[in-house]
Amino acid sequence: IPSPKDSIFLASLSDSKPDPFQNLLGAFKKWDSKVGCAQFREKHGGGFGNGSGLISSYASLQGVDEGELECGELKMNHVSILVKGWTWIPDGMDNLYSCRCGLSCLWTKLPVMADKPDALLFETSTPPLKRRKGEPLRVYMDLEAGRTRSGYEDLFISYHAKDDVQSTYAGSIFHKNRNYHLSSYKRNDTLVYWSSSRCLPERNKLAKQLLRLLPTHSFGKCLNNVGGLDNALTLYPDCIKDPNEAPKWWDHLHCAMSHYKFVLAIENTMTESYVTEKLFYALESGSVPIYFGAPNVQDFVPPHSIIDGTKFKSLEELASYVKALANDPVAYAEYHAWRRCGVMGNYRKTRAASLDTLPCRLCEAVSKKNGRNAEAS
Repeated sequence: IPSPKDSIFLASLSDSKPDPFQNLLGAFKKWDSKVGCAQFREKHGGGFGNGSGLISSYASLQGVDEGELECGELKMNHVSILVKGWTWIPDGMDNLYSCRCGLSCLWTKLPVMADKPDALLFETSTPPLKRRKGEPLRVYMDLEAGRTRSGYEDLFISYHAKDDVQSTYAGSIFHKNRNYHLSSYKRNDTLVYWSSSRCLPERNKLAKQLLRLLPTHSFGKCLNNVGGLDNALTLYPDCIKDPNEAPKWWDHLHCAMSHYKFVLAIENTMTESYVTEKLFYALESGSVPIYFGAPNVQDFVPPHSIIDGTKFKSLEELASYVKALANDPVAYAEYHAWRRCGVMGNYRKTRAASLDTLPCRLCEAVSKKNGRNAEAS
């Protein structure tokens, strides 16, 4: 159970007079004077694989470091990937990449750019039933919790390390367009931000219980209590990206979150290794995530960066901890120390296995199979 006794600032959280701070930068200064990066690094390690948040005995993340690829395994110097079907893959991924071991990788949605592709990537439609030798490899991608294979693919991409190629939800590709303004002042009257428009019964039930225990603003369609859908810009005009353009929710998502000390992140499905943008958006907003989801979530995040709600004996105990944390600037600031002190822990590998690096890693997998020259499936 996360508690004051787990922290190197025991006296701060357990004995100090409550200080309902608002200035995040002021909280950082207090933490610097009372704790500091040297102590944080000593406890959590200055790099990957040290301190708390170690990769568990089960490998949650695929190896992506330079030394983990044998260049001799590659059978091609250049690979071209043609994206055939997609719903959300950003156009910004289209590029010619310089990858490890001198491999070049063309990723494109345009047939004219890859007239003889080595692999076809399908994200919405299933690959053709049969591939003959000399035809492009079939790649199928499903990042949803079911990890449902098409049955006709040569390579399968999912969020899970056990599959052919892993793609985590961390990384910059998932938020190319957004307002990069983040507030340095946190609300005290309302502690928690939550937004959901897919009103799943179990998630709604959990959120409703927490809303009773913690002062929360709920955006989106589910349990909305802010006066309507997408009312963030009315509450926070500093989040307006361009006054001449109609706002889109993703433009100001991070900015709106940043006004709150905590962001509630509840996964659609609570299953091993399924850690989605709901958590990473909260981390990137400068707030502290209260997370309900993958039981091995610590394998994917920086040390001491999230509150795992499933580790508490009850929601009442969780709410008490959150309220105490909100009134202790030093204890709260420690949840941001990973970023300020450069202690990434497992998060380094999570980012390295994200959609940002998928083109090169997929091209490597295609090269190992020798592309069109691979045996028929």
